[in-house]
Amino acid sequence: MRDPPGRLHEGRRRLARRECRPDAPRSGEPAGDHSMRARSFSHVGITVRNFNAAVHFYWDVFGCPLVGVADQPPERVKSFFGVGADVDAPSCKVGWIRVPGGGVIEIFEFQPQQPPVEIPWNRIGITHIALNIRGIHRWHDYLTSKGVECVSPPEQSPRGHWFFFAKDMDGNLIEMMDLGWMYHVLGWLGLLGGWIFRRGMYRKYYE
Repeated sequence: MRDPPGRLHEGRRRLARRECRPDAPRSGEPAGDHSMRARSFSHVGITVRNFNAAVHFYWDVFGCPLVGVADQPPERVKSFFGVGADVDAPSCKVGWIRVPGGGVIEIFEFQPQQPPVEIPWNRIGITHIALNIRGIHRWHDYLTSKGVECVSPPEQSPRGHWFFFAKDMDGNLIEMMDLGWMYHVLGWLGLLGGWIFRRGMYRKYYE
């Protein structure tokens, strides 16, 4: 049975209004601030000692290409980043390194620089980045052959996936993670799982 013309035209008008308001909540979504959702993970930022060395490392070791470069003017380095207030011409070179899957590592080389410091696990803030891989033991052997410092052997977590930690050219921790079959499950059912857990076993963490 076909819809009456009036109802069909009204449906088209509602669709047109929605296309003009892409931020409007969809049917079944809560209104207000809860309708705002992040689209995806964008990037992580890392300050590096040497821009070219960082580009070479992530391309040579992981096959991640440099897809953009921008040099910041001295006044912006001072005003936006708060770096080099006591020097005439501070500099900052920014680069974007694309990781397979769409994520980006944003690298910054500043002049003047501050020396790196060891970051303990219990300090509030970012401790490491992680890359999804396949073949945990082959990757451990490969990184070792490339001269990359691996700080732990491959081990299996209580949840079943395998991982180990390595360091980049400046000592930043990189977790190499082989999720196995869970990689596909998280990709296919991650959103559904989040919806279920938020209303069930993980509800207390949202309160």
